[in-house]
Amino acid sequence: MKRILHLISSIQGTESYSYKLSNAIVNKVIEKYPGSTVEEVNLNEQDIPHLNPMILQSMFTPGAQLTDEGRASIRYSNEAVKQLLAADIIVIGAPLYNLTIPSTLKAWGDHITRAGITFGYSEKGPVGMVTGKKVYVAMSSGGIYSEGPSKGNDFVAPYLKAFLGLLGMTDVTVFRAEGVKLAGVKEQALEKGIASIYID
Repeated sequence: MKRILHLISSIQGTESYSYKLSNAIVNKVIEKYPGSTVEEVNLNEQDIPHLNPMILQSMFTPGAQLTDEGRASIRYSNEAVKQLLAADIIVIGAPLYNLTIPSTLKAWGDHITRAGITFGYSEKGPVGMVTGKKVYVAMSSGGIYSEGPSKGNDFVAPYLKAFLGLLGMTDVTVFRAEGVKLAGVKEQALEKGIASIYID
């Protein structure tokens, strides 16, 4: 039995290609690990605050020294970190918007990046502290970015792998529903993406 954290970042919610692909991943995980639990979080419904001076200062302030205002400013961050650490498997729906990830997903990433909690520093640089987790990314895109002339413009999969790796999550697999706006490709894009799913 696994604890699955399913993150939705598309503004189109359950009608989006990234959600349909990520939901298929979740179902495949449950097939492999019957009895698994799923915590589904739509980041668009979380009203995630962008980082600001108050939040940043509060992140580095010991809990006993936080003011009520400071404590309130990192309430979301604390909850997001708690959800992340409780999960065995993280499934992230990540559509490509304007060549990168949705702002809600970036904001989530900012809030789970906590010195002394999700990463630390050594004499060699940052060290990820969120280890032993499997991450599946369900990426959707209007064009094709896994290969061909647009490959260099994929700032979703490489970014997420690098960012998650910074926090210690190095076991990341990306599945794609790509070309969803291209004639002759879009008709089978989702089906092809779902068929590519394997759970290791």
